[in-house]
Amino acid sequence: MKTNLQTLRSRIDAIDRQLVSLLNKRTRLVLGIGKIKQASGEEIYAPEREEAVLRRIAEKNNGPLTEESLRAIYREIMSSALALEKPLIIAYLGPQATYSHMAAVKKFGASLRYEPLPNITDVFTEVAKGQADYGVAPIENSTEGAVTHTYDMFADSDLTICAQIMLPIRHNLMATCSRKQIKKIYSIAQVFAQCRQWLQLNMPHAEQIEVSSSTRAAEIAKSEPNAGALASSLAAELYGLTIHDENIQDSSENVTRFLVIGRKYPPRTGNDKTSIMFAVQDRIGALHNSIASFKKYKINMTKIESRPSKKKAWEYYFFVDFLGHADDPRIKKALAELAKHTVFVKILGSYPNANG
Repeated sequence: MKTNLQTLRSRIDAIDRQLVSLLNKRTRLVLGIGKIKQASGEEIYAPEREEAVLRRIAEKNNGPLTEESLRAIYREIMSSALALEKPLIIAYLGPQATYSHMAAVKKFGASLRYEPLPNITDVFTEVAKGQADYGVAPIENSTEGAVTHTYDMFADSDLTICAQIMLPIRHNLMATCSRKQIKKIYSIAQVFAQCRQWLQLNMPHAEQIEVSSSTRAAEIAKSEPNAGALASSLAAELYGLTIHDENIQDSSENVTRFLVIGRKYPPRTGNDKTSIMFAVQDRIGALHNSIASFKKYKINMTKIESRPSKKKAWEYYFFVDFLGHADDPRIKKALAELAKHTVFVKILGSYPNANG
């Protein structure tokens, strides 16, 4: 048995040597591509290429590694190569250990520099000023709906959407004290809303106190006696809190969609989503007529959201997501017809229709 163990370990060591050599060889090729891109003024980060690579390795995978594990491994391989090509800065809605932080790391890996910012406006501003290369901001939750502040930012911004991230949201009750000693629970309004039923059944006597972020909640729970927090497992790890109850959100399908914002959107991949915004004239049938072109050209609208324009009373912007890329011929025709029935149309971005 000892001989067999040594033999297997020796074989693993030999494979590791090959892997290290191949990874460095791959990285040198990536750096060569990076030089060509920088010389021609192209973006270093290419979401469409990233998704193509991840899709291809998934197709070639025969196990026992799961697709999720393999994607995570390649995410870090690509992250380390990106960091060598250019020291990218990713801005996100902070502080550290928020779900926005987790979404950003899920998308870009652990090798890049992350910049936590206090609000969504600052995320857009830092990217627009060139202080950050990309920004990550939440856009909607499957339980609680749209994040309106992110929608509002697109009205006056020239930034575009270049990728999306789907992050399963798992809330946890944590504290330094025992569960029965918790008298106050800190978190943000959205988290309390997503755990409403669980809290009523399990912690009906605990006072619920809203704070600026779930990470701030964990920070308070670390120092305040008889205090608990609803936050991510990363926040519990960061502040050394004990998790008493895991996955306490009322819906098991609780997912938040995040957007990656940058200065240009990527080319077609064949499996894309496009986001636009438009405004219509205040007359009967205006909205119906404006979106009729989507049905005419058999385009699948996946979401429509309205927001007050804030420029005139009872004037609204409409935000629409649909499948396809803005450069697809039938999408171009549909958007041209849409423009005839609207005050304006703005393409917010086309990006891979992937989970990020």
